[in-house]
Amino acid sequence: MGRKPRNTATMKQVAERAGVSQATVSLVLNNVGGSRVNEATRQRVMDTVEELGYRTNAFAKSLRSGESGMIGFISDEVASSPFAGELLKGAQQLAWETGNVILSVDTFNEPDLEAAAIDMMLSYRVKGVVYASMYHRVLDLPAGLEAVPTVVVNAQERSRRVASVFPDEEAGGYAATRQLIEAGHTRIAMINIQPEDSDLPAGIGRLAGYRRALSEAGIVDHPELVRYGGGVVEDGLALTLDLFDLDEPPTAIFCGNDRTAWGAYRALESRGLRVPEDCSIVGFDNHAMLAPILDPGLSTIELPYEQMARAGIELLLSGSAQEPTSNPIECVPILRGSVADAKVHA
Repeated sequence: MGRKPRNTATMKQVAERAGVSQATVSLVLNNVGGSRVNEATRQRVMDTVEELGYRTNAFAKSLRSGESGMIGFISDEVASSPFAGELLKGAQQLAWETGNVILSVDTFNEPDLEAAAIDMMLSYRVKGVVYASMYHRVLDLPAGLEAVPTVVVNAQERSRRVASVFPDEEAGGYAATRQLIEAGHTRIAMINIQPEDSDLPAGIGRLAGYRRALSEAGIVDHPELVRYGGGVVEDGLALTLDLFDLDEPPTAIFCGNDRTAWGAYRALESRGLRVPEDCSIVGFDNHAMLAPILDPGLSTIELPYEQMARAGIELLLSGSAQEPTSNPIECVPILRGSVADAKVHA
């Protein structure tokens, strides 16, 4: 036999058991400031609420107040992706800390599903919406979100109507290259994660950071040391082999993501070479299922998923989401064992 559902207590039952009016119960549960409910009565009501298992009707409360205590989280594939799941985690944690909950929907880039998700968010009277992307790109805000405070996370909103929170790609590329420069390397290659003519911010920013670090250090930016891949292991392998066919191979490689770095490891191994003794490697992403597991562990730059989501929620709750601000978030270096001093290569 199935479990018999528990009866739901009503406010009237709480009032009768506590010996007070329903108005008094409402004042206590809604923590109305300035009410004349003394501490003993307030405690008696709360004890009765606990005894009867009373739960407030959140939907009815939202109709009265115009707020549901919910924050919408609409994404393409974030919630279903272990790689970017930290975005949703960060949003959930800060929402909970501030007395809110997250209402999350993955749309899988389907316009009809996205439109339905927006309608649902509006019907629930969410305080605002986090519109999140699986990868850093420039996007157009969908119709319907102009009716509710919205912040774009892990992307940049093209028309600059709302606030955008995204990784500081250039600073991350700079930090990655500085790791290699500070280890004494001067012949530093980069394998990017997108074609040379791509307009995606990630590859553009990381390459700009690489070039800025070289320039500040007085190191010549040799065009033959820059390669353009697609961010996959196979490209990292092929392009590293290509670099090591040069008359003067690099002593260090900045790989535009961790999958590319894995390919670089495999390429060096196929030539009988070792990381970092024969070539130092730095990646980008801090992919939890890859970077710490490579041997040696991969020094990399961490994408700030959780921090971006928290920043987005803070903008919503502070009322600043509708200000068209750009909010780059620092990408922090994670140091492991894939970088050695350049003198090892001498």
